[in-house]
Amino acid sequence: MQDRPFEALSVDTLAMRLADVAAMRDKLGDDPTGWRAREVGDGNLNLVFIVEGARGTVIVKQALPYVRLVGDSWPLPLKRSFFEYHALTRQAARAPGRVPEIFHFDETQALIVMEFLSPHIILRKALIEGRRPPHMARDLGLFLARTLFRGSDLCMRAGERKADLALFADNVELCEITENLVFSDPYFDAPMNRHTSPQLDLLVAELRADRDLKVEAQRLKHRFATGAETLVHGDMHTGSVMVTDDDTFVIDPEFAFYGPMAFDVGMLLANFWMAYFSQRGHESGGERDAMRAYLLIVISKCWDTFHTEFALLWRTERTGMLYQRSLFEDQGDALGAEQARHRLMRDLWTDMLGFAGIEIHRRILGLAHNAEFEEIEDVDMRAACEARALKFGRHLAVNRHGIQSLAEIGVLAETLDRGEIS
Repeated sequence: MQDRPFEALSVDTLAMRLADVAAMRDKLGDDPTGWRAREVGDGNLNLVFIVEGARGTVIVKQALPYVRLVGDSWPLPLKRSFFEYHALTRQAARAPGRVPEIFHFDETQALIVMEFLSPHIILRKALIEGRRPPHMARDLGLFLARTLFRGSDLCMRAGERKADLALFADNVELCEITENLVFSDPYFDAPMNRHTSPQLDLLVAELRADRDLKVEAQRLKHRFATGAETLVHGDMHTGSVMVTDDDTFVIDPEFAFYGPMAFDVGMLLANFWMAYFSQRGHESGGERDAMRAYLLIVISKCWDTFHTEFALLWRTERTGMLYQRSLFEDQGDALGAEQARHRLMRDLWTDMLGFAGIEIHRRILGLAHNAEFEEIEDVDMRAACEARALKFGRHLAVNRHGIQSLAEIGVLAETLDRGEIS
């Protein structure tokens, strides 16, 4: 298939088109007529097929030359599959056992054949259903610490990191999507925006007239665009995580690029906070109280695990050009290294809060919304949940430099959720 011009797969053509791929035969069986494919992609960009055969099952993911959510009026380069492939290989090395195994990559056809995760389900779906995976927060905290630390100048050799930075710098179009859809479009009447109307109209107008909020959103956009600290996933939300009660996998890193360490962390925690504020739309009679408590624990556990693992890696794997051991530990000044780490983590904390606030806004006011809110059938209830989340996000973005702890944030979330402040 390498020499064949790009052609989108379909359920009917997949077996014939991939019949000569050795990995497919190895995983499914030698007779392609016995392969059964079904298309399951529910994302915004790509085709995703589950393909079953006599020997097993695989996932086939193929990029399309446009944004699937919008259609061919919004072209998008196929090379995003190239960046997803390379991101997955790096994540597999830096956080083993947390991303699906790749069996085959075809750059021309923009497709990846990878491990089928079963009985895993998308984390967002699990949270909407009220499930409480017990190990997910710790798994994700470790994944974030290991991938972000090990992909940075804190750990990598300078030449290797710069070469990687150059490779991922070409992921221009997907970065541009983030730069516009996350940091700018929610704050004016952009053509593809949508929100729950008319219930949120007054609040949306207030937010779009909020000078302090818009300035902070653009400061965060500046940080995103210029802070090439590490290889980030770039789209780290609960729809990019698959779970069972015992296991956690991170998927879909096609937005990967070199950016601020705090970006992935902020996006993920924002999605947990949105799940928290959505709970009143999925309950009757208060049966989601345990779920609300669980989500606040998940946020704390994820951050605490990230913080603890990052400190361990700082002390054991700090082999890059930043904060060299020759300046600190090798001179008997381990305390100096700890002082540097505390300063870095404080900056990361502040950035994380800002990115989280902006992510909440774009998921309610922009193009791509979250199912947690969208699946609330009572429109007035949906709007009430979204309004609380929007106010919470504004507080995080604008006041992030003065926020000291997740306990403080948790109290604010609980107070907003109960309707005690507005």
